[in-house]
Amino acid sequence: MRKISPINMINNALIDLPAPSNISMWWNFGSLLGLCLMIQIITGLFLSMHYSASIETAFNSVVHIMRDVNYGWLMKIMHANGASFFFICLYIHIGRGLYYYSFKLTMTWIVGTLIFLITMMTAFLGYVLPWGQMSFWGATVITNLLSAVPYLGTDLVQWLWGGFAVDNATMMTAFLGYVLPWGQMSFWGATVITNLLSAVPYLGTDLVQWLWGGFAVDNATLNRFFTFHFIMPFVVLAMVMIHFLFLHQTGSNNPMGLNSNLDKIPFHPYFSYKDIMGYMVMILMFMLLNLTNPLMLNDPDNFIPANPLVTPVHIQPEWYFLFAYAILRSIPNKLGGVIALLMSILILLFLPFINKKKIQSNSFYPLSKILFWNLVTTIILLTWIGARPVEYPYIMIGQILTINYFSIYLINPIFNKIWDNIIY
Repeated sequence: MRKISPINMINNALIDLPAPSNISMWWNFGSLLGLCLMIQIITGLFLSMHYSASIETAFNSVVHIMRDVNYGWLMKIMHANGASFFFICLYIHIGRGLYYYSFKLTMTWIVGTLIFLITMMTAFLGYVLPWGQMSFWGATVITNLLSAVPYLGTDLVQWLWGGFAVDNATMMTAFLGYVLPWGQMSFWGATVITNLLSAVPYLGTDLVQWLWGGFAVDNATLNRFFTFHFIMPFVVLAMVMIHFLFLHQTGSNNPMGLNSNLDKIPFHPYFSYKDIMGYMVMILMFMLLNLTNPLMLNDPDNFIPANPLVTPVHIQPEWYFLFAYAILRSIPNKLGGVIALLMSILILLFLPFINKKKIQSNSFYPLSKILFWNLVTTIILLTWIGARPVEYPYIMIGQILTINYFSIYLINPIFNKIWDNIIY
């Protein structure tokens, strides 16, 4: 039976796949991400059956799902909290890759980084869909960033908005994440984030208006966000398959960073049981959160319908965007902030080319270990700063942490070279 395709393909990918014998639990988070993605797609499909992508009815449709649809409350809560679990697993997965130098598997790493970017974009679109107060204003600010693009900025923002403000068209794009409920925080979050595009020279204003589909976050913006939010998870799914393809061509790395071709064992049963154990633990924690404190990670302002006439005192995105948001805020110049925001993620693409060392792991590099935990601490502190008001001393602390964040990536190759010269 195993010789029959596609059973043979499944066998080679999940059963007889050669895996290094010494990989630890930190390698479980790739499979946990697959579980989270399936949860998000399935719950999202059910929610889309009842969601209304219109600024007049979006917020009420979410209320209808929560109160009237059978188990709608569970689907909505699982979808909202599932995004947080997805990003927890994603950040640990990336952290493991940085610590054990998985980025030396160049194509696997590049595809994974692109998946990270698309996932962040998908999550932001979902952030708008509730059409709450923070959804509305978040969409308005962030889409406005496009206005910074020379010449085309204004047109791009209006196209995205579908008019001259964040309105009904915006609603379609974002779906049932932070923006789609069209609550107060959804609205203003979308407004703030999209407004960042206005920093692009010459084209910025046109880009923001093209993105908004008008002159403000409005109905057209919502429609676009819903559409993209619906499509992008399937794009992510396709890229995950490509990620697997490259990974299985080269094989996984291992904690020692050494060639493990002579010491590999079948994936099943040795690691498949580990993955199943990981699934059970994650599902237990996930359902405990959903059934005991389901709104712990939600923004209170998003339980208020979007009001374009009332700007929240403090606009902030979901927790998993806060470190990047803090980097954006730390640069006084709008275009500079947008570039810093993009580079905080895109710098991952350059790691395979700037990090050269003898052993592909931090296991034998104490200086690199110190820098890695410095990076983790910096990201946690940036997340905290992103949730603070834009005032002294938080602005200064954010700027210091931003400099430290980028410096670590630049200093690490130098430390590796020094240590290689010491031990070889």
